[in-house]
Amino acid sequence: MSTVNFGIIGSNFIVDTFFEGAAHVSRFKAVAMYSRTRERGEEFAAKHGIPKVYTDLEAMAADPEIDAVYVASPNALHCRQSLLFLNHGKHVLCEKAFASNAREARLMIRAARANNVMLMEAVRTTQVPNYLQVKHNLHKLGKIRRYFAQYCQYSSRYDKYKEGIVLNAFKRELSNGSLMDIGIYCLYPLVALFGKPESICANGMLLDTGVDGEGSIVARYPDMEAVMMFSKISNSALPSEIQGEDGNMQIMAINNFDKVKIIYRDKHEEELSVPYNPDDIYYELSAFIDGIEAGRIEDTINTHAVSLAVMELMDEARRQMGVVFPADE
Repeated sequence: MSTVNFGIIGSNFIVDTFFEGAAHVSRFKAVAMYSRTRERGEEFAAKHGIPKVYTDLEAMAADPEIDAVYVASPNALHCRQSLLFLNHGKHVLCEKAFASNAREARLMIRAARANNVMLMEAVRTTQVPNYLQVKHNLHKLGKIRRYFAQYCQYSSRYDKYKEGIVLNAFKRELSNGSLMDIGIYCLYPLVALFGKPESICANGMLLDTGVDGEGSIVARYPDMEAVMMFSKISNSALPSEIQGEDGNMQIMAINNFDKVKIIYRDKHEEELSVPYNPDDIYYELSAFIDGIEAGRIEDTINTHAVSLAVMELMDEARRQMGVVFPADE
């Protein structure tokens, strides 16, 4: 097994979490990072043992030592930055949401194909062992009739928002909001498991900045329905579940698939949860490197088709909610 040399774009808490998972992947090596300011870049690089700091993305993309890049910048920058590195022959692991909209996602996928490099959306939940337990045990539920997923988590950034300080999470110009930030955790497994629905109906509560603070989506399939709720301005402790004619599968936290079990119609239960690495970015990073080593341009689970379908659904949900990003115009 060879080592894949990574460049890192971003220096926020998501990147710190990424490095916690990467510590378990022997094939990963961070050789460079980008920051808008030299001071911030050097501080972050020192913390994670990254030897090179760039403040110029063009120069970083031209670095022959870099094999792949992890893009963890705000959503509005994902497309432009990913295209730059894809067109320089670098593999790209791009944080969710993949892009601002489906148009941008198509450009990224086209560039990956043209340059024969790996492009993967960094949705970790569909890579963890308990997601695979869900997928491989769906048949036990009989005919699937309903998918219910919720991720409602009050954001500390909302406290700042109420004080008049608008942080990135609530900035329209950065293609953010509740749907893009956490609603995707509800949508992505739905599409990965059941494909793209034939129609959706979406509602949301918009904040003064023009992004959604919370929302809901009802998706329609020929013989089942999906209901999804997401919020950054309220909490919920409800489990998510997949309901079939023979039983229902409970997922205690859709954002990490922490615990999974089936409750059959006769009330007996089957525990499906298996041990897993709590630094669960390990799984997505391992899958990404596996794809590079296999010469693929996309992952076998987080496929380009799934990422594009999710972006198309989020575009339609935003249209119905009235959320418009500068990147759409």
